[in-house]
Amino acid sequence: MFRHKIAAAAMILGLSCAGATAAAAAPNPPTGPIESKYDARGPATAVHMTSPTACDRKGNMCEIWYPSDIGRGRPRAVLLWANGTSDVPVGREVYDYLLSHFASWGFVVIATRDGKTGYGDTVLDSLAYLRSQASTPGSPLFRRVNFGRVGVGGHSQGATGAVNAMLKSNGAIRTSIAFQLPAQLWCSPADLCLLTPDLKAATSGSIFYVGGTLDALISPDWQLGNNPLNSLTAYYNATPPGLMKAKGLVKLANHNDILGKPDCGSAALGVTLTCTFGVYGYRGYPTAWLAWQLQGSAEAGAAFRSRTGEFFSANAWHSQLSNVP
Repeated sequence: MFRHKIAAAAMILGLSCAGATAAAAAPNPPTGPIESKYDARGPATAVHMTSPTACDRKGNMCEIWYPSDIGRGRPRAVLLWANGTSDVPVGREVYDYLLSHFASWGFVVIATRDGKTGYGDTVLDSLAYLRSQASTPGSPLFRRVNFGRVGVGGHSQGATGAVNAMLKSNGAIRTSIAFQLPAQLWCSPADLCLLTPDLKAATSGSIFYVGGTLDALISPDWQLGNNPLNSLTAYYNATPPGLMKAKGLVKLANHNDILGKPDCGSAALGVTLTCTFGVYGYRGYPTAWLAWQLQGSAEAGAAFRSRTGEFFSANAWHSQLSNVP
C-alpha cells in the first residue's frame, strides 16, 4: 500500500519526530480511573497459538490470542486484527504486545499474517476461520467464542481494512478501531483506502478513530490537498451520525508508536524513526472502547460521552470528538 509515496513520507516523519523523541522524558501516563484501569494488563494471562493451516484466501496463517481463563464463564467476544503494510507475512511479534493486552481483558483476538489488508477481505476470512475453530471439538476455543460480539481493529493500511471489513460484514462486526488511518491522498489505487461513499452509506457499527499528534503526514488531523477525506476529522465528520463514533490523538505519538513492546526500542526493525516513545498511550481508551462495545461495560462507555466523559479531560490525548450521548 502507498509504495513510493509512503516511503518518502516515512522519511519525513522520521525527521519530524527526532527532536520529540529526545525531549520526551516519559510516556503518556493515564490520568482518569477508566483509562488507568484498562491501561493495565487485564485479569487473565494471554495465551497464543498459530493456526496449523492457512486461514485466508492468500494462504496466510493466523495468529490467535485468547485469555487463559477462557474455559470459565460466558463465551468471549472477538477482536479481528488487520496489519499495516508489509511485503512479507506479518509475524506474531509485530503486534504481539498490544494484541496480547486485549486478550488479557477477555477478548479472543485473531490476525491473519496478510500484509495487504486494505480491502478487508482477508480479515473476514480470519473470522470464518475462527468460526471453524470454535466448532471443532478439542480446540481450546470450542464453544467458547461469542460471535454475536465481534469487533475489528487495524493499523495504517489495516485501519482501512478494519473499517472496510466492518462495512462488508452485513452487521456481523459491531465496532471498529482505526489506528493511524491514512489520508485518501496516499492510496493507490484509490479503493485501497476507505472510500467516502462507502463510509457515508454505513448503516450499522461504530468507529473509534485513533491517531497521533506527530503523524502529521500519513494520518493527519487536518486536511492535506483537495480530496475530501485527508484528515481524521474529515473521516469522523463523514461517518453517519447514526453510528456511534469517537476520535482522538495520542500526544507526541507518531505513525508506528503502536508497535512498541512497550517502548520504541523494542518495536519492529526499521520503524523506530516513526516512533516517539511507544504503545503506552494506545492501551487504555482503545481497550475501554472494546469493553463498552463488545462486553457491555457501561462504565467504560461513559468515558466517551461527548465533552463530559473522562476521555475529554485525559492529559495524554488531543483533539477529542464523540457523538456519545
